[in-house]
Amino acid sequence: MNTALILSGGTGTRLGLDTPKQYIGVCGMPVIAYCMKTLFAHREIGAVQIVADPAWQGFVLEWLERIARTSQEDVMRKWKGFAVPGDSRQRSVWNGLEAMKGYAAEGDFVLIHDAARPLLGAEQISACLAAAGEHEGALPVLPMKDTVYASRDGERVSGLLNRSEIYAGQAPEAFQFGKYYEANRRLLPDRIGEINGSTEPAILAGMDIVMTEGDEKNFKITTRADLERFGRIIREGGCPREGM
Repeated sequence: MNTALILSGGTGTRLGLDTPKQYIGVCGMPVIAYCMKTLFAHREIGAVQIVADPAWQGFVLEWLERIARTSQEDVMRKWKGFAVPGDSRQRSVWNGLEAMKGYAAEGDFVLIHDAARPLLGAEQISACLAAAGEHEGALPVLPMKDTVYASRDGERVSGLLNRSEIYAGQAPEAFQFGKYYEANRRLLPDRIGEINGSTEPAILAGMDIVMTEGDEKNFKITTRADLERFGRIIREGGCPREGM
């Protein structure tokens, strides 16, 4: 079984708003609802776990029930519940993995996605899961288009990096559950707080992680400009019906 783990515990402080970015309404739906609809509707996803602050869990559940009423998939059967956020992204991942431990098998796969990446496509989910199934995990990436420089002091250029060897990681990332759970467990209690990306524990544990083609439309909302860009894309495509 493949389980989607949606990370929705961030506070979105860089937007300077009272509401976390993943819960801001865009064309009648909160940002998180866009990826929720995609993941719950995907035939290869058998379960969904969401990491969310208790203060927002009721809000998320309300939208989950709205999605269930309009979905052809058995949304509530796939729904496995909430996990609480940690003090870092990877600790939130760990809390989600701990919750999954009650129902996920060692050989299952976990697909980790950010609620703040609302433009996730079904094709990218399928490609990531297919690639992970032939290895021990998969990470979608985008090639670097710009010339990339290194700086040791943050002020002066100290070197030119080989652009052909550098990639920007995206989400969702897929991992064999048992091995990935163990890779994260080994980093407890302190090292896990130093992790910057979900694939890093897998690399440190020597897991076989393959790269897949990323999707430039699947960007992460981090700034107000990102949120405005997302709004423009949704409005140009036609807003979903209010209450969906």
